[in-house]
Amino acid sequence: MRLPFLSYDPKWKKQFESIKRELEAILKPLNPDIDHIGSTSVEGLSAKPIIDIQLGVANETDLDWLPSLLKLPNIVYYEKYNQDWPERRFFILLKESIDKIAVPDVVKAGEEIPAILHDHDLRIAHVHAFVKGTPDWIRHIAFRDYLTAHPTVKASYQELKQNLIQLEWVDGNDYNKGKDEFLKVQEGDALR
Repeated sequence: MRLPFLSYDPKWKKQFESIKRELEAILKPLNPDIDHIGSTSVEGLSAKPIIDIQLGVANETDLDWLPSLLKLPNIVYYEKYNQDWPERRFFILLKESIDKIAVPDVVKAGEEIPAILHDHDLRIAHVHAFVKGTPDWIRHIAFRDYLTAHPTVKASYQELKQNLIQLEWVDGNDYNKGKDEFLKVQEGDALR
């Protein structure tokens, strides 16, 4: 599969702000930190046009409440990913309702992800949730800020992404594995 990839678009920040306001209203009882992360948050960086959002909650109990609070007509909870990354909860925000495209609201452990959900053109946002202050929560924000502060690193990342996006991928996770080595080195620098 080929993934969508666009030059930086200032509307991504506006999309994030709009989604953030919606999430703040829905998640008001948890009072999460809501941050724009990933490539769409870095001015000048090309990206898949899917907004990456990070929720920071107070504790693991709040993390476990998120799936019930985010039970909305156009959100799919990827419960299956909890096995590999138990400190994170992951959701996708879709352009269409789950009923309209006939997908479940939860992809459970052991279940295959419905093929239609691999279509990145259906996605508006990826929502990653962590407990505030944990290494993963810190790492995502630090990497965003590091790319913003280091233009040569940002240019190298841009070049890597442009090369990778030309390849065929099984899914978005497969594409992310192609960036792993670069990310681990740069994230280490960002956290120093």
